[in-house]
Amino acid sequence: MQLSHIIFAAGTLGTSAFLPVRPLPFSQTTKDAALLTDTRSSSSTSQLNGVLISEYAQRDVPPMEQWAEQYGMQKAPGIELYSEDGSDYQLITQQGVGAGQTALFVPADIILSSNAVVQECGGALQQAEAVLIEMEQGIAQRLPLFRLMVKILAEYDKGQDSLFYPWLNAMPKLFYNGVAMTDGCFACLPPYASMLAQNERNTYSRFLNAIRLGYVPLSQETINNDQVMQWAYNIALTRFHEVWEPTRQKFIAPMADMLNHGSEANCEITVDQVGNFNVAALYDIPPGSPLTISLGDPTNPTPIFAKYGFLPTDCATIFCKAIHLEPQIEELGYDFKDLLFQTQSGEIAPKVWDIFLYELLRNNDPGAADQFYVACKTNDEDTKKHYHDNYFQYTLDALKQHVYGILGDVENLTMKAQSYDLTTHPRVPVIVAHNNLVRDTFTMTASLLEQMGQ
Repeated sequence: MQLSHIIFAAGTLGTSAFLPVRPLPFSQTTKDAALLTDTRSSSSTSQLNGVLISEYAQRDVPPMEQWAEQYGMQKAPGIELYSEDGSDYQLITQQGVGAGQTALFVPADIILSSNAVVQECGGALQQAEAVLIEMEQGIAQRLPLFRLMVKILAEYDKGQDSLFYPWLNAMPKLFYNGVAMTDGCFACLPPYASMLAQNERNTYSRFLNAIRLGYVPLSQETINNDQVMQWAYNIALTRFHEVWEPTRQKFIAPMADMLNHGSEANCEITVDQVGNFNVAALYDIPPGSPLTISLGDPTNPTPIFAKYGFLPTDCATIFCKAIHLEPQIEELGYDFKDLLFQTQSGEIAPKVWDIFLYELLRNNDPGAADQFYVACKTNDEDTKKHYHDNYFQYTLDALKQHVYGILGDVENLTMKAQSYDLTTHPRVPVIVAHNNLVRDTFTMTASLLEQMGQ
């Protein structure tokens, strides 16, 4: 599982038990944490500026923790960073944390803020963002992510002169998400996973094109380096925390971005008016436990897979993969999270039956389809039951066709993935794990459908 990520705003738990302290200098640098200087003349590269981003370069995490502590980061007793392989890190507690207790405090001085980037870059950033919006109108909602990517690139440009150098050098190098996947990887994904991964890849492509127009003051070496650009995007994408009040913005808080994912999160993150981060326990956390937050809807692991590049091992449900019925899903006012199969039993959510029946009625009896539509929109369960009873065999056959079709596709896709060389396609294992989850769940669903037809 890919670890060390953070997302989604949390409610207020109260005042932190830790008090902000005055930052101490970590190195010779005197540059302000928020300052973005014009680095067009810089000759720094991934080899010369000291920030190593090669996919197989070792993460240098201990200096980052020392740096964060010297700038005011505080941990509760027993909280420590842990890694089994030197690649994936997480925060765990060795002494236990009581409900409501602060586990981690990160001062605003070392937190990256999308709103602050606007002030730092001024008109240069505004020009790049205007071009970005012209490329795709809907991308405006992702401008905070774009700003964090720009900030990371600017600090990368500074290399060892950056205040954030210890944090940059501690970042992951190898990613398994949609942006990092090759065309060969996409050829091995089922349609829903492929769509989500491709959406993220398209956003990255828009960001890349906007930056390469030259409005943002970055060195040409950085702008032209595909590996650096993709790395910066993935760091921004997989480590931000979003708040909506008093204004919407995204943050990245060093050390807090080491929190692991859990479908039942045991920690909550709050941001005070100054911009300090406070991580507190939602309930008593026993010794030896990882500190966890939620990275997404636990009922649907595929978006987490596409965005973060790992597959949650504790997911109870998956989407039914009926991408071809997306117009019907929207018409009925349903959402992908409503259309689930149980991973432990294959059981089918009632709304899955609704969308397959609605499609059948639309194609064969428009009048009945209209009545069924009204029943779904008004929660008229009696009318819905009437139509389900009358058309059960047809709906069952349609569901069988869909399930067996997905099973056949997944088998072929997995065989294709397993034919790849892992040295050139290191993301194959997580793709196969995703496909196997779909296969196992849909196999149980197929068995249930067969029993219903007897």
